[in-house]
Amino acid sequence: MAFADAPPITLEMLIDRTSTVYSLPLFYDRLNEAINHPRTSVNDIARIITEDQGLTARLLRLANSPLFGWFGKVDSINRAVTIIGTQQLRDLALAASVMGVFKGIPPELMDMSGFWRHSIACGIVARTLAVWRRDTNVERFFVAGMLHDVGQVIMAAAVPDLVREMLEECREMKELYFDVERKRLAFDHADAGGALLKAWKIPANIIDPVEFHHRPGRAEQYPLETGIIHLSDIICQAMEYGRTGEWCVPPLDTEAWERLDALPSMLGAVLKQAETQIEETFTILSEET
Repeated sequence: MAFADAPPITLEMLIDRTSTVYSLPLFYDRLNEAINHPRTSVNDIARIITEDQGLTARLLRLANSPLFGWFGKVDSINRAVTIIGTQQLRDLALAASVMGVFKGIPPELMDMSGFWRHSIACGIVARTLAVWRRDTNVERFFVAGMLHDVGQVIMAAAVPDLVREMLEECREMKELYFDVERKRLAFDHADAGGALLKAWKIPANIIDPVEFHHRPGRAEQYPLETGIIHLSDIICQAMEYGRTGEWCVPPLDTEAWERLDALPSMLGAVLKQAETQIEETFTILSEET
């Protein structure tokens, strides 16, 4: 799917054409609707999820992985809903299904395995930071981190030749990739990712951190969540977890760091905890079931 040279590429055009190709599985809308209905039972939610056997298997493996560390075995979706919570399980279902949505990206343009490894690592680090802060529903941090660079994928699919040019330019000129995007397009992959998630009707507490993860100072509704994704992305870039379009580690927004009220000394503990979860979570989410 490529754009003609004549019309300028706008964010609206990109999302209109992309959303017709990439859409969430139908179960997600049904699941979201069921969760938001006051009379929905645990059995109703479990029934929707278990219609997809591959999703069910991945969610149960996640529930029994170091990500949660339960002492007892979670052997059914009903039990997972009860233990993890409905909103949290919905967010995990989104994470577990979204990797299958994006197909057909030219491998010479984007290493999808490396991309998802970075994305999942960012989600794990963000979730670990949220646990350390004792935030509620830490799964939204995981999903926001996992989806923070999804705009890179849709741009690689929609305008591969332009993306190739921008990647070469940022490496030759030693510029940040998202700065090159904004210079060439007047928007960047974070804007594209946020716009696609809005089209998908994903909750705003996930959209904002995706849309503003390179410019956390612009996040008005969810500044704390955005700051955590911003920091997690930088940590994963520095630790070389997976691959993205950037050739170097982006700068840290000092205001976002101060807003987190975090100490540099705790980052070692956060990373140590996250490292035990990244590879297994990547294996679970990337497996073909």
